[in-house]
Parts: sequence; C-alpha cells; structure tokens
Amino acid sequence: MKKFLLLTFTAITFTAITFTAIISIIVPCKLYAVDISAGAAVWYSWYKPGGGEKVNPAFFYGPALSVKFNDDYNLTFVYSYGEYEYNSGRMLKHHDSDIALNYRLNDYCKIFGGIKYRKIIASSNEDSNPPVVLYGIKTDSIGPGLGFTAAYPLVENTYLIGTGAGLFLWRKSEYDLGYGDKDNRNYTSYGYNLTMSIVYYIAPASTVINLGGRYQCFIDRKNTAIKDTYYGITLTATYSFNI
Repeated sequence: MKKFLLLTFTAITFTAITFTAIISIIVPCKLYAVDISAGAAVWYSWYKPGGGEKVNPAFFYGPALSVKFNDDYNLTFVYSYGEYEYNSGRMLKHHDSDIALNYRLNDYCKIFGGIKYRKIIASSNEDSNPPVVLYGIKTDSIGPGLGFTAAYPLVENTYLIGTGAGLFLWRKSEYDLGYGDKDNRNYTSYGYNLTMSIVYYIAPASTVINLGGRYQCFIDRKNTAIKDTYYGITLTATYSFNI
C-alpha cells in the first residue's frame, strides 16, 4: 500500500511539474523569480453515496501547492487521500487531485480552469469481525473543470473567500466479482464543488491559514438518481517563498 501511495503521489507531482513548465512557456512572466506557496491540507469529510449506504466520516490529508508566475496568472495543485469505512464493513480508499490555472480579473475575483483526477478502491475490511466478503471495485475518473473565486476583505490580513466550480468526468470502473470473474464499465458524470473559508495571512511568518467548509457532488449522466455527495471542514496551511 505504501509503495502504491508513493507511486501515485510521484505521478501526480510529475504531472504538476510538467504542467507548470508548459504554462511558464505559454504565459510570459514579467519577473525572473516566481512566488511559491507550499503546505498541507486536511479535510474532515462526510460521504453520502448514491446507494444510500451509511458511511463513517474520515480525515483526508495531502499537499497543497501554488506557483505564481506574475500578477495575473498562478497555478494551483492539491492532492488528498483518505479512507471511508461503510457500516457494512467495506473500505473505500479515495485519492483526489486538482490542478488549475487561475487568472486574476481584479483584486477580488479570479476565474480558473483545470483538471480533476479521482481514484477510488473499494474492498472488504480485513479487520472487521466477522470478516466481510465483498467484490472489489477500482474506479478512475478524470475530466475538466471551470470555476471562479471571489474574495472579500474583512479586517487586516483576513479575508472571506468563496469558490465555485463545475466539473465533467469520464469514469472507468473495474469490478472484481470473485473467482476470476471481472467486469469493466464506462460512465460519464457531471458535478460541482463549492467552498467557503476564512483566510488569515501571518505576515511575519509568510504563512496563510485557511479554515472553512467544502461541498462536492457528482451525478451520473444516465441516471441522475445516482449521486455521490461529499462535505466537511477544511484546514490548510501554506508557507510562501520565491525562487
């Protein structure tokens, strides 16, 4: 499992670095140095699956990165991993990553476009008592997203920030039905992501603290009754420097 997580994080990081290099060529920079913010994000998340099963909340965690090329453009990357546990004993291992190019419209608003990638692995919980025997599912989803961000200054170095995005994903699922019997299925879904947070900038430490809430929903295009919903509390801390 640790090897798999390392390979997944390495692949996503390589993608982010490659995308950064491409954008730095496309977008001319006015400064020789670029501003970088790097840190960690935590999300305490509740999950309501389309099937209506009850799932225990879980902590998600991972890195957060932002690269500012100039006053108008910056690239953001966030990756998180967590494990949900169903009341039935099944485990759901969830990888979620977003990479986006942001464009500043003015001092308070940005628009952005990017790519979301999700990987979900459902399996039996080997630690459950009695053990639960279920077929396994591996799902990969990828697709574009478009959205906007608005900021409102509250007091010195403190802001209220809201973000909304629309998503469209292509999904491929592999079902392990047991006894060597497998089935592959392809789906498409659309969704949206909403966040609202309080952001505080600690100037002496060049650090930003972001505390807020996140709501994310994915809906099957062919059967809109199938809807996966995620919501919870987020906390992010990033340190800024330039190179």
